[in-house]
Amino acid sequence: MKKKVIHYKALSPALTARLDEAFDLEYVDVKAPGGEARLRERLPEAQGLLGSSYKLTPELLDLAPRLEAIASVSVGFDSYDLPYLERRGILLCNTPDVLTESVADAAFALLLATARRIVELADWVRAGQWQASLGEAHFGCDVHGKTLGLVGMGRIGQAIARRAHLGFGMQVNYTAHAAKPEVDERFGARFLPLPELLASCDFLCITVPLSNETHHLLGAAELARLPAHAILINVSRGPVIDEAALIAALQEGRLRGAGLDVFDREPVAPDSPLLQLPNVVPTPHLGSATRETREAMARCAVDNLLAALGGQRPANLVNPQAWTRRE
Repeated sequence: MKKKVIHYKALSPALTARLDEAFDLEYVDVKAPGGEARLRERLPEAQGLLGSSYKLTPELLDLAPRLEAIASVSVGFDSYDLPYLERRGILLCNTPDVLTESVADAAFALLLATARRIVELADWVRAGQWQASLGEAHFGCDVHGKTLGLVGMGRIGQAIARRAHLGFGMQVNYTAHAAKPEVDERFGARFLPLPELLASCDFLCITVPLSNETHHLLGAAELARLPAHAILINVSRGPVIDEAALIAALQEGRLRGAGLDVFDREPVAPDSPLLQLPNVVPTPHLGSATRETREAMARCAVDNLLAALGGQRPANLVNPQAWTRRE
């Protein structure tokens, strides 16, 4: 008898066919009217779940006593209660690697757009205000040859460092749990403690995952260490930065600008002060939002679920403790 799998993210026909061949498959559109109620009705039968952008709380998962594995179509897993999943022996899988280059592209797009004031000046042109050659009031700043600070030097951090060093001749400084000699050698990078890193930056890019350790890692005191000409880029998670402190620093001219793909609340509130500031480039959490990357992420999630429900340890297992408990 096939195991019951519910996916709450639409998949391509090819991936749907793979799952349908292996499992008793059902799609529940949680965003449609009555979708959440439908999911609650079907959870008691579920042995596998696949999806993204929907918070699976312990209260919700208590409705799924047969659940064995969750395949999240994301690299981040901060919305899952890992201790709860471990206690129940539920495997959680994510989709790293396949989105690394796309997120790095997006980070550099934000960096360039903010530095050269692309969005602000494009709107200025559309408004019919380009009547003469640009003067100093509309100048941006150079990117090549500047210093990039990276908070985090994982896969995405290294992909950004490669672009910065090889493409723009930038000095790359970074902070992480420990120095990475291979990164230092490849990119001429320097490992620095966070306070020194902040003081050294022309551009600061955040790539660390959200955790108890990184929540509000950058608050008012840390932002005050950045030079006033610095530009901040965040492609990780909104709460890594104290958003109120960031707004104050931008409003008071203590930062040149910010390129933000993530926010405390998503979608960002229409009345957020960040949307009123011309030196902020806001994007709608688009880091992995290309057709190629989203399909690769979904394919990875399908592979993870096939392995997990087939009795094999998935390649992208977030909580190995749950696997140990199962054994």
